[in-house]
Amino acid sequence: MDGADAATITEWRTASELVDFQDASAAMEQRVAGIRAGTAPELIWLLEHPPLYTAGTSAAEDELLQPERFPVHRTGRGGRYTYHGPGQRIAYVMLDLKRRGPDVRQFVRNLEGWVIAVLSQFGVTGERRDGRVGIWVAGQDGTEEKIAAIGVRIRHWVTFHGIAINVNPDLEHFSGIIPCGIAGYGVTSLDQLGVQASLEDVDAVLRETFAFQFGD
Repeated sequence: MDGADAATITEWRTASELVDFQDASAAMEQRVAGIRAGTAPELIWLLEHPPLYTAGTSAAEDELLQPERFPVHRTGRGGRYTYHGPGQRIAYVMLDLKRRGPDVRQFVRNLEGWVIAVLSQFGVTGERRDGRVGIWVAGQDGTEEKIAAIGVRIRHWVTFHGIAINVNPDLEHFSGIIPCGIAGYGVTSLDQLGVQASLEDVDAVLRETFAFQFGD
């Protein structure tokens, strides 16, 4: 496969076991370099991590409420603290924005639209909120809870990191942080909302809805 061919194909990969965060970070770095060089295809990597907290570039120390609870990883993605763990579908998105359109804002909106489209297939209305990162679900009582996180990094117009959708994680694990620095709001999941969906179910919909959002 030559560089031109590699650059026009999007590979999908699904991890069958929990992936160590540092191993995932190293793999993303390697793939991003390959995409930039034209020697590796774009990649959508679907995985789960063992329980951990990650700190984005804007994370404040007082937002880490239980620093000894789980490993804490510093990362170059945007945003603040978030939790990753089993039952959460993470999609690391490594795309070449030079080919797709060098517009960071539009890329983030595409990620948001992708999550919203996935949730809608399970009967859940996900919504954007100005000033609040991620995708939110509004309850009938007026409360709002976060169901998906978004954190990205872009280097030389190649993206990495991505989205995390709460399918059926242990929501109590979020109590060790102020998720994304946003106090006063809870977190939810498909399971908490009464949707009995497996990670495989969510993966299938992620694949089905990707092209509409990203133009493949």
